[in-house]
Parts: sequence; structure tokens; C-alpha cells
Amino acid sequence: MSSIIDHFITITQIPHCSQEASRLRDYLKTFAEGYGYDVAVDAADNILVSRGKPRICLQAHYDMVCMGSAPDIRTYEEDGRLRASDSSLGADNGIAIAMMMELMTRGTDDIEFLLTSDEEIGLIGAGALSFDIRSPRMLNIDSEDEAEVYIGCAGGVDAVALKRYPLFSSPGQSYRLTVSGLPGGHSGVDIDKGIPNAIKVLASHLAGKNVDIVSLRGGERRNSIPAAVEAVVKSEEPLASNGMMQVEAIEDDRMAIYGSDEIISVLHGFVHGVHEMDHEFRIPGRSANLAIVTIENGGCRIETSLRAMDPQGLERISRDTAEHFSSYGFDVMLQDKYPSWKPQVNSFTGLVSEAVSEVFGTSKLVAIHAGLECGVIYEKYPHLQIASIGPTIRFPHSIREEVELESVERTFKVVEDILERLKAMDA
Repeated sequence: MSSIIDHFITITQIPHCSQEASRLRDYLKTFAEGYGYDVAVDAADNILVSRGKPRICLQAHYDMVCMGSAPDIRTYEEDGRLRASDSSLGADNGIAIAMMMELMTRGTDDIEFLLTSDEEIGLIGAGALSFDIRSPRMLNIDSEDEAEVYIGCAGGVDAVALKRYPLFSSPGQSYRLTVSGLPGGHSGVDIDKGIPNAIKVLASHLAGKNVDIVSLRGGERRNSIPAAVEAVVKSEEPLASNGMMQVEAIEDDRMAIYGSDEIISVLHGFVHGVHEMDHEFRIPGRSANLAIVTIENGGCRIETSLRAMDPQGLERISRDTAEHFSSYGFDVMLQDKYPSWKPQVNSFTGLVSEAVSEVFGTSKLVAIHAGLECGVIYEKYPHLQIASIGPTIRFPHSIREEVELESVERTFKVVEDILERLKAMDA
């Protein structure tokens, strides 16, 4: 067990934020070659490690969402959990990579390891895969609740709205408005947990007030619920701190946006959160995350992440979002669309469920309101039978991220059990 955590801690010390993970790519390639595995790297920086005649492909992504002080990650253990000081931990998905590294050190035969790039910014690596996957089965290790077998996931798309506004010299007093230190969280799995969105807090505070926006910067990542926002506004009426909103009078001679009330209405009226529930799996069916807003020198850019459990739902929430922004004269672009993974039950999901039940005493087939790479990979490799498992990870994509150490150990036992069951089938 300790060796898996040792591998993981080694990974944390190699920067691997999305789009900046080349050092970890090179380290993992050298690591696998050092244990006698064949290694290929494609044009999108995906890594395929293989040996023998593979019965199964284990799959995970090696980039991470860097929040707080990451990629400077300082890990510590507390109450049976591994955490990081003032940064995201990268257990999503570094713990899975560490499990694969442990299997490589043992010389595991007849296996493929698929390590994908840039998952956290739109499943980019999975979308550009060009390998010949020989395995008939794939086990994704990117789920975040133990004793559950994921057999379906949401699809998603990012909507970006742009508009330019004229500037004018506002007569009001300048104020800096700040919301900070909110919990943040994953824009999919945490979207129904009532976590406050810093941008929505600001918009709600400004709604109905006669203020002119000078600048605004809020949000951290498209797939994270915003934890902080800062704005400079001008107001002829005095403004004061209130609740989560901190207000400070400042000197600022920049020009303000003519039409600031419209921007406030756009943000205040955006429906952030769950739009519809999926009652079969008891998870959100459609959701929208107001992720990032940038306003500077008259330019307004609003970035959102949209998710749905089926193509029809994704089309609907995309249309509703585009119509909301377009009604205010914004130009809207849809980017980085990825497919949902329709739930499937087959012989492999049954085998995985049996292995999970053997270790945990229980097993449940579920779907997740997040964009696992399984949907993209299945679209490219329809011969694969796919299931997804993972240890319990809480608050991914935030500085509160933590992984339960005992859960890592037990989930790795499930992986070992699956490998042994497949080996026995071929004996």
C-alpha cells in the first residue's frame, strides 16, 4: 500500500497541470521502459504502455486541475486522508497512475496501460487517441466513490459568450468588491451540493444597484465552481461589505462600461446549477456552471460548462444557454464538446461488480454527472467493454481535495482481483 502512495507523492512533485504536463509524460515513459514495457506516445501526448497479449487495458489521465499553490504541492496525512496544503492534491487522477506504476514494478503481464493527456480541459487527449488498443476490455480508474461501478457518464460542452461595450467616464466613487475563500468544487459531481458560486454571489449583490463596472475577474477553471471573484465598480451611492462580499473604497481613474446594468442582468439571470434531475440514477440530468467571467477595457467574456446525461439533454441545455446570452446581444461559441456514455451492462461490468463486492461487501452499478473519458474512448473503440471504478476522493478541483487512504488500498485490491479473474478465465 505504502508503495502506491510513494509513487503518488513522487508524481505530485513533478508539475502536471493541464497543458503543462510534459515533464510527467517523460517521467512515466522512462519509468515504464525501465521495467521492460513497450511504450508509445502519440501526437496528443497520450501514452500507451503494453506487454504480452493484453486481456485488459487500465486507463487514467495524468494531468490535473491546479488550484491554489499547485503545481507546488505539499502533501500531508490527517485522519486517514491525504491532503495538500493550500492547493489541489491531484489525486484526480494521480492515484490511478500510481496504481499502474505499482503494477509495472511487479512486472504484470498481458496488459495495456493507457495514460491520457489533458483530460481536465475537455478530454482532449482521449479525443485525439490514435493507438491500436488490442484489449477487449477497459477499466477506467477515474471514478471517485469506492464500492461503485460506473457504467455511464454525462456528456458536456463549454459555452463561451463574448461582447464589447463602449466606455465612459463615470462620476461615481470607485470600489473594489471581493468574494474569496469559497469552497469551490467539481462542476459536475458537486453541482448539486449547494456550493456557492462566487460570481453569482457578486451578481446577486449588485442586482438592483446603480453601479458601473470597470473590471471584473472571477472563476478559476471551466470545470470548477468559482471560489473567488474581484470587481472594480463606480457608484454614486455608498457601498458596504455584506455577508460574503467585501467592499473597499479605492482610487481608480479607469473608464467604466456603458451598459453595466445589462452585464449584471446577464450574470444574475444565468441559471447556475441543476436544471433537471435524472431520477433513475438519482443524479443531475442537466446542469450548467457559470465558470469564468473576464471584463476589461469594455470586453466581456463569459465561460460556462454544460453537462447532460444524454445527447438530447445536452442539445437542450446548449440551446437554452445560447439563447440566454444571445438575447443580450452576445456572440456565443460552443467548444470542446464530448459525448455522454450510455449505461451498459455486460459480462465485464458483471465481473467488475463481483470483484468490488468481494472486497467491499457491496457493489452498485451507477452513472456519474461528469465527463469520464469512457464515452469518448468507446466512440473510438466500440469493441471495448468498459467499466469505471476508483477510490473515494472528495472535493476534486479545489484546495480541499482529499483521498481516503484505506479506500486506495481496497480499490487496488479490486484491480488485483479483476486481473486474477481474467487470468483464470484464460487458463
